[in-house]
Amino acid sequence: MSAIMSAIVMKMKIVFWLAAALVGYSYLGYPAWLWLRCRWSPRPVRRGLVDGSTAPAVTAVMVVRNEEAIVARKLDNLLTLDYPLAKLDVVVVSDGSSDRTPAILADYARDSGLRTDARTGAATRVRAVVKPVSQGKAAGLNDAIQLATGEVLLFTDARQQIESGALRLLIENFADPEVGAASGELMLGDSISGETGKGMGLYWRIEKKVRELESASGSVAGATGALYCARRSLLDASPLPEGTILDDVLLPMQIVRQGSRVVFDSRARAWDSPDLGKGREFPRKVRTLTGNYQLLQLAPWLLSSQNTIRFEFISHKLSRLAVPFALLALLIASLFLPQPLYRAALVAQLAFYALSLAALAGVKLGPLSRIADPARTFVILNCAALVAFINFATGRKAVWVR
Repeated sequence: MSAIMSAIVMKMKIVFWLAAALVGYSYLGYPAWLWLRCRWSPRPVRRGLVDGSTAPAVTAVMVVRNEEAIVARKLDNLLTLDYPLAKLDVVVVSDGSSDRTPAILADYARDSGLRTDARTGAATRVRAVVKPVSQGKAAGLNDAIQLATGEVLLFTDARQQIESGALRLLIENFADPEVGAASGELMLGDSISGETGKGMGLYWRIEKKVRELESASGSVAGATGALYCARRSLLDASPLPEGTILDDVLLPMQIVRQGSRVVFDSRARAWDSPDLGKGREFPRKVRTLTGNYQLLQLAPWLLSSQNTIRFEFISHKLSRLAVPFALLALLIASLFLPQPLYRAALVAQLAFYALSLAALAGVKLGPLSRIADPARTFVILNCAALVAFINFATGRKAVWVR
C-alpha cells in the first residue's frame, strides 16, 4: 500500500510542477523570453513622415449592427482625423440593422457629415452598404474590403474613439516595405482621466506589453481590432471564411503568412470603456476565446511551418487556453501533497480564489482590493476560457454580438 501511495504522490508532484510551469510560462516566461529576444535581435521599424504628398490613400472600413446610439459619433470621429482629406474615405456596412443605423448612414453618404477643405475643396467620402439580413461581421468585412479603393485599409469598430493623430502615426510604419499591417493601442478608460489600472485594465496593459515586445523583435500575433491598418494588396486574395470570430487575428496572420510583418505602434491610440457591463463583458470574453479555438479549424496552417511566427502564436494565443486546466490540476495536486511547500501553495491558491470571490461579490477589502480586483479578472478570464472550450467541444457557435 505504501508503494502505491508513494507512486501517487510522485505523480501528483509531476502534475503540480508541470501545471505550475505552464501557468508561469504563459504569463511570465514568454514575456521574459520576448524581452531577451528584443535585446539580442531587435527589428526596429523604419518609419517615415507623412504629409500631403507622401500620404497613401486610406479607406476606413467598419461593420455595424444596431448602433444608432453611437454610429454618428464614430463617423464624426473618423471624419475629423488628422489626415489629408482627399486621401481618406469611409466604407460602412450595416449588417442587418433593425434600428435607425441605415438611415443615419444614408445621411452621411449624402454628404451631410463630410469634412471639406475650404482651400482645396477636398472632402472625405462616406459610402454605406445596407444589408437587410445579417450575414455576420466576416461577410461584412469581405464586402467592405472589396469596395475599398485605398492603398491602405483602416479597420475599426463603432464603439471606440480614435485619437486625431492616430491614423497618421500608423501610416508612418508603412514607409518600411517589410510592414504589411500596423496595429494601434486600445486604451481602457477615457482620454481625460487616463487609463485604468484595475482589473481588466491591468490585464490589458500586460497584454499590450507582450504585443510591444513581439513587435520590437518580429511580428505581433494579431492586431487591435479597434484600430489597425493593413495593405489592401495583401488582403484581396484571402477573404475571411464565413463566421470568422477573430478577424483581427486571422487577417494579420494571413499577412504574416505572405512574408510581411505585423507591428504594434503604441503611439496610435483609441479609447474604450474598461467595463461594458456585467451582461456583455463575460460573453464578449467567451466569444473571443472561442475564436482562438475556431482559428485552428479555419486555418490549420497556423500550426504548420507556413506560419513563420508559429512559436509566438502558440505561446501567446494557445497556451492561455490551457491555463484553466493547469490551474485545476495545480489545485488538485496540492490537495494530495502533504509536504509544507505544497501545503503553502494550497493555502495561497485558496486565498487567491477567496479574494476573487470577494471582489465578485462587491465586498470592500481595503488595501487588499489592489490584489482582489486583478484576482477577480484572472478568474473570470479563465472561467471564460473554460466556457470557450465547452463551446468548441460541443460545436456551439459564438455569434457576433454588439
